[in-house]
Amino acid sequence: MSADEEAPEPDAPVDPESDSSAKLFGVWEIDGIEYQDPSTKRYLTVTPIAHTMGRHAGKQFQKSEVSVVERLINRLMQTDENTGKKQRTTRLVREAFETVHERTDENPVQTLVRAVENAAPREETVRLKYGGISVPQAVDVAPQRRVDQALGFIARGAYNNSFKTPVDAADALANELIGTANYDMQIYAVNQKEEKERVAAAAR
Repeated sequence: MSADEEAPEPDAPVDPESDSSAKLFGVWEIDGIEYQDPSTKRYLTVTPIAHTMGRHAGKQFQKSEVSVVERLINRLMQTDENTGKKQRTTRLVREAFETVHERTDENPVQTLVRAVENAAPREETVRLKYGGISVPQAVDVAPQRRVDQALGFIARGAYNNSFKTPVDAADALANELIGTANYDMQIYAVNQKEEKERVAAAAR
């Protein structure tokens, strides 16, 4: 190399969250995801990263920056059997996504987003005290809380369907995602959402 020639600059590291060509689990596209509920769209972040190593820990009100897939994984870990076992739970979600794709021929990330939208309650009740008497009052649910509750319903439904049953955990999660995405009233997440809204309607 002559003195006049400049050495080529090394390639800059690529941030997977900003790389549109990156895929979740190296398989699933994250571009082109459709959102039917504009109120929760802002809180349904989709990134190719399913394990951020606690990057957002300790940052108030920034949990919505975490991928919705990782938030589902974290919800699934909130049981006695899976506490702290993130690698195993991540593998479970990956297997469930593969099952969803086999059954629906659809991007499982899209199925998850639609399931969260369908399981997110729009109303719930709070207790107001008037002279020592508790009175239920219907209130609108904030979009971020709607997403939190939907993920909790989906995780709880998958756990209930796989605990002490012959159903594999990944299959149970896949069934929950597909059923919720299709708004099947027999699915736990949809049933819980409808129950919350029914109670709230009675308390208006």
